[in-house]
Amino acid sequence: MSHDDDTTRPTPVVPVVETENDWPPPQPVDYDQEPIISFREVDKAFGPKSVYEGLSLDVFRGETLTIIGRSGVGESVMLKLLIGLLESDQGSIVAFGDEVTTMGEKGLLGLRKRVAMLFQGGALFDSLTTAENIDYPMREHGWGTRAERSARVDEVLAQVGLPDPLVRKRKPSELSGGMRKRVALARAIAMKPEVILYDEPTTGLDPVNVRRINGLILRLQRELGVTSLVVTHDMDTVFTVTNRLAMVKDKHIFFTGTPAEAKAHPERYVREFVRGGLGIIEEDL
Repeated sequence: MSHDDDTTRPTPVVPVVETENDWPPPQPVDYDQEPIISFREVDKAFGPKSVYEGLSLDVFRGETLTIIGRSGVGESVMLKLLIGLLESDQGSIVAFGDEVTTMGEKGLLGLRKRVAMLFQGGALFDSLTTAENIDYPMREHGWGTRAERSARVDEVLAQVGLPDPLVRKRKPSELSGGMRKRVALARAIAMKPEVILYDEPTTGLDPVNVRRINGLILRLQRELGVTSLVVTHDMDTVFTVTNRLAMVKDKHIFFTGTPAEAKAHPERYVREFVRGGLGIIEEDL
């Protein structure tokens, strides 16, 4: 099954995305380069339930690509396929020039050093403290000395707005939901990955912390050139951090383009979706 429009390259010029906060817009991206991540004709089903049929998408170095769609259409599945937590039924997934679908454990371990993921629920270890949770992947991958890792823990906690030394010693059960989310994000960025996958990074956070996370995504792109794939239903996040968005619909990528292009899309479904919670649906009048 082929969808010719799925992988159409965007034009090299990225319009400035206006934001309603004091953060600068996302950095421009060179779309003439080769993509660093490519999904080609990917199929995925869970038993009788088909999630993807012929899904194709390119991701370019340095861009922040948000993945949107109605709940249950499988946006997060794409992230898990990319790092080998799930296996596709058919198709190709390439990251940094290597085929992910045929990687063994050693290859996937190397990939996960370069691609970090913030899971929707945080996925922190209940028995470990905040500092131990953040240190764990660094220690497992042989990153730095103990002193260097400890300093890095302090650094990333400060970046996500948790500089209090007492937070280091707390276990997940002693943290609020928003704090657990930020600790998980600190763990994801600890090893300075090239690509970060965010699964609903702002869900459950108050407006101040939503702005903090959005600002961090922008800062990682601006200062370190990090590539981000962000699954979200938060349209404020979409319009703040996004270079391009990709909409999952009918089991494939239905639309890719800038937020401005989505707002002006001829398909009413796309326009209504990116309006977020503003107003009501036209058909309800």
